[in-house]
Amino acid sequence: MVDAYAMIDTAAGTAEEVCQTLRAAEGVIDAHVIAGDFDIMVELAGDEPHDILETITDTVRSLEGVGMTRTYICID
Repeated sequence: MVDAYAMIDTAAGTAEEVCQTLRAAEGVIDAHVIAGDFDIMVELAGDEPHDILETITDTVRSLEGVGMTRTYICID
């Protein structure tokens, strides 16, 4: 099992809607609107690193309002 976190920048006024959509997505454990350099933090899980990449590429980045993302794979 691979765990990861992704930080997501969204267009103004879209963070809550994007967050709600992500909470229902496959591979997403949880999602939160946050304050700071990014707007949303997402906890992800998959069987292998490629699953995380697929979730970010196909699910997260394809959403309206999503800009820059940063993904961090957990080592331990």
